[in-house]
Amino acid sequence: MPGSTRRGGGVPDAEATRAEEPGERRRRILRRLYAPYTWLVFIPFLAVTTLVLGSLAVVVAAFAPRVAFHFGTVWAWLLCRVNPVWVTVEGREHAKKGQSYIILSNHQSHFDILAFYGHWGRQFRWVIKEELRKVPGLGWYCAAGGHIFIDRSSREKSIESLKRARPLLDGGISVMFFPEGTRSRDGRMREFKKGGFMMALDLGLPILPVSISGTRHVLPGRTFQLLPGRVRIRIHEPIDPKGYGFERREELIADVRRSIASGLTPWERGEEGSS
Repeated sequence: MPGSTRRGGGVPDAEATRAEEPGERRRRILRRLYAPYTWLVFIPFLAVTTLVLGSLAVVVAAFAPRVAFHFGTVWAWLLCRVNPVWVTVEGREHAKKGQSYIILSNHQSHFDILAFYGHWGRQFRWVIKEELRKVPGLGWYCAAGGHIFIDRSSREKSIESLKRARPLLDGGISVMFFPEGTRSRDGRMREFKKGGFMMALDLGLPILPVSISGTRHVLPGRTFQLLPGRVRIRIHEPIDPKGYGFERREELIADVRRSIASGLTPWERGEEGSS
């Protein structure tokens, strides 16, 4: 691919290419025009709802953590409405109620969190980086709500954190990873890290691949300039890691990646020059 490099396993490094998604120049202009609404309406609304619902969630989580989860769902749903963002969820029938999954999704924007949290409608917990624990408000809520912090600088600490999630999974609650480790700057999938796959193999739980498409237009990387938009979340058929084992984990990663990619646009899959 001209102007780009590749990292492990032949996966294109989207960060290294200088190509710009078609239509991005027009969207930059629209974001500037939309900026007054973002700063005068959305940001104050974000601050108030985070303070009110986050505080309630922390209190309720002390005695009813499953109930506290719904405060986060309402928070995310409201923020999607006020922007506004219209979210469509396809393939819910692939996820059985009461079954715990390791949910793995691509990550192209901070808005992925709001879109999925506000519209999935089932109990799950995020697996998030340890640094977020120190963010006032957000860190307190995530800790009280049972979300799982992992220290990416220490493999041993990460494994220990994931082991502590076992009681949640035994109770029918799923956990969600962004296997890219961080959001893509231009919306295209990056190389996958192995943590979520190893957890699925360790626990023998099915992986639920999820594709999130369109959030990069709502809130791209390196900016807080929002736009209204449409987001599609596609739930794919579960993949059972038991059929792979540790010795075939690279094949498992490739199959999950292929499943997620099938629900994305050519650009999001990393195909040069596509829209």
